[in-house]
Amino acid sequence: MSVTTIESTDLTQGTWNLDGSHSTVGFMVRHAGISKVRGQFTEMEGSLTLGETLAETAVTATIAAASFNSGDANRDAHVRGADFFDVEVFPTLTFVSTSVSGDEEEFEMTGELTIRGITKTVTFKGEFGGVAVDAFGATRAGFEAKTVISRKDFGLTWNAALEAGGVLVSDKVTITLEVAFVKAA
Repeated sequence: MSVTTIESTDLTQGTWNLDGSHSTVGFMVRHAGISKVRGQFTEMEGSLTLGETLAETAVTATIAAASFNSGDANRDAHVRGADFFDVEVFPTLTFVSTSVSGDEEEFEMTGELTIRGITKTVTFKGEFGGVAVDAFGATRAGFEAKTVISRKDFGLTWNAALEAGGVLVSDKVTITLEVAFVKAA
């Protein structure tokens, strides 16, 4: 993918703040090898710093691990506990980009994802949703992106064997971002 100037996308250079109330950090994991469990993290903050080109762009994000929500209180408590996120010891998940490339329509963002104190390089593939001025005069930009990680890479190794074979929770986790950023004043 080629490096493009930011002006061609109607985004303006500078700092954009993540709008957590209009953003979703979601996940999907296979359960018992036959179904998918989906959910999201509900507390997050972050920023997007746009340079003159995508190569000069940076993203940072922090997610409250305790905001994990799969819609099942028992499962959520288990995942927040020591078998998975251990939120008392590791209260946040973080992402810091190291490179962004692409064009006006699609991009790849590579960076350092930290879960449970373990940092690994991941690449999100995404799409630019556009820029709009809302009813209150704030300039907003929207993006969607996705990656697949191995939960074992981040020390999330708990599992249970199934009587029919296989395991309860798959290793692969799909992370999906649907995020909005607001241009800082």
